[in-house]
Parts: sequence; C-alpha cells; structure tokens
Amino acid sequence: MKNNTLRFLRLLLSTIAFWTIALSMFIIIRYFAIGEVETGIENDIPIVYWLFNFGIVSGVIVGTFYAFIEFLFDKYVSKYLAIGIIFIQKSVIYLFGLIVSITFISRKVESYGDLDLPNDEVGWWVNSKIFWLIVVYFIICSLIFSFIKIANEKFGKGVFLKLLVGRYKRPREEERIFMFLDLQASTSIAEQLGHYKYSELIQDCFYDLNLITPKYDAEIYQYVGDEAVLSWPYIKGLANNNCVDLFYDFQQRLLKKEKTYMKKYGLLPKFKAGIHGGKLIVTEVGTIKKEIAYHGDVINTTARIQGECNKYEEWLLASESLLNDLNLNGKFETTTLGSITLKGKEEKVPLYAITKSSNFIRTSNKKK
Repeated sequence: MKNNTLRFLRLLLSTIAFWTIALSMFIIIRYFAIGEVETGIENDIPIVYWLFNFGIVSGVIVGTFYAFIEFLFDKYVSKYLAIGIIFIQKSVIYLFGLIVSITFISRKVESYGDLDLPNDEVGWWVNSKIFWLIVVYFIICSLIFSFIKIANEKFGKGVFLKLLVGRYKRPREEERIFMFLDLQASTSIAEQLGHYKYSELIQDCFYDLNLITPKYDAEIYQYVGDEAVLSWPYIKGLANNNCVDLFYDFQQRLLKKEKTYMKKYGLLPKFKAGIHGGKLIVTEVGTIKKEIAYHGDVINTTARIQGECNKYEEWLLASESLLNDLNLNGKFETTTLGSITLKGKEEKVPLYAITKSSNFIRTSNKKK
C-alpha cells in the first residue's frame, strides 16, 4: 500500500508540473486569439489572470486526472492488454474528460470575461474549432509526456536527459553500486514449470521488483534471463542502506504474495544477490539500437560475488569495500566468509553475508 502511494505521488507531481507548463504555454500562444476564433470579441483580461486561473489551476486539475488514469492503467490494465487496446481506451476516457473540463472552464471564462462561448448545447464541442485545437494540443503533449516516461523507464530516471545533451557520447568515469539479482534454483524450476509457465513466473517476479525500485532510488540496468541487474549512483545506494533494504523488501513482497504464487506456480520464488561498488566507465554504445553501457571490474566482480551465494548457502553477499561504507545500524547482521578467490580474478576478495538482525525482527514484530 505504501509503495503504491509513493508511486502515485511521484506520478502526480510530475503530471501536475508537466501539464501546468503545457497549459501555460498554450495560454500564452493563444492569449490574443481568445474569443477571436469563434466570437470575434476582443479580450482585454490580463494574461496574469489566465496563467494563474487556467494555467496553474487547470494544470493541477488536468494533471491530477491524468495521473489517476495513468496509475490505474499501469497497475491494473497494462499488464494484461495490448498497447493498441489501451490506447483506444485511454483516448475515449481523455476525450470525455476534455469535454467536461473544457465546458466547465469555458463557463468560468464567460462569467469573468463577459464572453458568449458556444458551450450550453449538448454536443457543442463537435463543431467547435477551439475544442479540437485543444484536443490536438493535448494529444501532442500526451505523446511528449509518454515518450519521456518510456525513455526514463528504458534508461533510468535522469539518464534520458543526459543522453539528449550527449553526456555519454564519450566514456565517463562514475562511481556506482551494482546488484546482481538471480532466481534461486532456476534450472529445476524451469524444468518443473515448462518454458511458458516459467516465463510467466519471471515476468511476475520482475513486475513486483519494478514496483519497489523507485522507493530505493534504484535503476534497472538490464534483465538477463532470470537475472536482473540493478544500479545506484554510489551515494544514493549507500543512503538509508538502499542497496540492502531493496533486496529484503523484495523478498518480503514475494513472501506476502505467497498464496498467489503457490496457487499459480506451486512454489514461492526466492532470489539471491551480490552487491559491490566502485569506479567504472559509462558510455553510450550502438547506432541502430543505442544503450548505456558500463565497463569495468565492478560489473564482473559483482556478478562473481552473486555466483558464490549457492556455494555458501547465503541470500545476500557483499564485498568488504562496500560493507565498510554502509551503516547497517543493527538492522542487519554480517558474517565474514573470508577472502574468496572469485572466478576469473587473481586477487582474493573479502566477502560478507548480510542477513536481517534477529533482534530487529523481534522488535518490528512487537511494534506491529
């Protein structure tokens, strides 16, 4: 419930900001044309009034309505219906919303500006030039918003803007934390379920993972089969132990949905993970298909750390260098595994297992 609320609030703030700017721009463009298109009445109402009442106020109303529809479709519909069907359904809803909102706004304009706008008759909007002008503008703005949203989902929040300005045209050094998250006993599960059902299982697991990543400022770098690779700017990954909390929050989310997974697949999926951080190179690669790629020992080491989980029968392993920068505050317990020779590396890497503190779990249960 808390995750859904945070997701909606983030979406709400972004849609309100976007539509406030978009509608304010429309008002500025059309300011001297208001009334001329259909009434021929000269408008001398100050533009400040229009910007406040029909830029900001309308931006809040439209942004709230837009966020509500987008959230409901993302949560309950998009997973099950084709994009074309979703587009048609949204179009009908938004058209109805525009008819209602524009009728309301135009009547408010009449009461203030002593204008006579054709909004009293049923179906007034069918032959209204200004209405269809607004519809076209709304469609263009919606496409821009959707494009930005999809780009952020594809590359990670903030990365798309960096691509636009060419930040990664040349290799750059960054300090980041990576997590390799892998399904436990994936081979036997695939044999048990068959490839189609197994694919559905992975799809459901990663859907649940995506619901919590914004809460911990995580970026999903890529999916590789039944493995997800997550990333944080180093400081964000350390803040509030985001790179550790995300893992156990994900496990807890799966546990809460145990009945659903057991009913559908006959098992509860469990994931193991390795985390590590440091400096590496990030750059833009590809021409036909562009991607942001990370190059460096950090990636390889993190993958190798995750590969040790089965050997030591642990769920979450971390490098000593990363652990030294974390502040676990008694919420977690750490167990040293010693210096391990990882596959493909000459130098041994000190590893630690991170588990939820038994004292913290008992305290949390008492509070509940």
